[in-house]
Amino acid sequence: MNLANFFRRILPLIAIAGLAGALALHGAAPVEPTGSEARARELIQSLHLSVLPKESGYLGIVGVSAQRVKVDGRELAVQSQNYYMLTEELPINYLHWLVPDDTHILIEGGPVDYYIFHPDGRAEVVTLGMDVAHGERPIVAVPGGCWKALRLHKGAKYALMANALSPEFTPDRVRIGEGAAWVKRFAGSAPWATPEFLREMIGPNWVK
Repeated sequence: MNLANFFRRILPLIAIAGLAGALALHGAAPVEPTGSEARARELIQSLHLSVLPKESGYLGIVGVSAQRVKVDGRELAVQSQNYYMLTEELPINYLHWLVPDDTHILIEGGPVDYYIFHPDGRAEVVTLGMDVAHGERPIVAVPGGCWKALRLHKGAKYALMANALSPEFTPDRVRIGEGAAWVKRFAGSAPWATPEFLREMIGPNWVK
């Protein structure tokens, strides 16, 4: 056997042995493909996400900051952090109003449309995504005192986000859902803000 034939036969074996060694070193199964349903299930399980009542989607609480601040005579953590996820099965985060500022950062997947309703009657939509050349942004910051609803783009399997609320989230400083007066107030505030669409974003949390 000449030297060229020898290397032609032995190099594939060396490559296979190297791959096997790397897998053994890491001791983990291959990660599911990004953007797949299997990957969505993997993230839900690995990050211990659970269905968020009323708002919908999946939530995983990370924690709160050690620093604290007084707000309206009440001591709160400067920030709280969560994982949040939308999937094809749960594609909408229904309308809610928050006291704290709420900043969302895309980790994987998407894109997601953020419908933001300001106290002065303005409405806007911002797309959370990585296609910055076409107007998407990897971070969406929603000021405190706004209403918002999120919707995963059709065709996207999931969107995993991190969100930081400042000051921290507390259950008494959120309001979920709205009713006819709210729909009347924001109908026509943007081309997409039809009464039918606004009702869809309120979802099952209609307030009579």
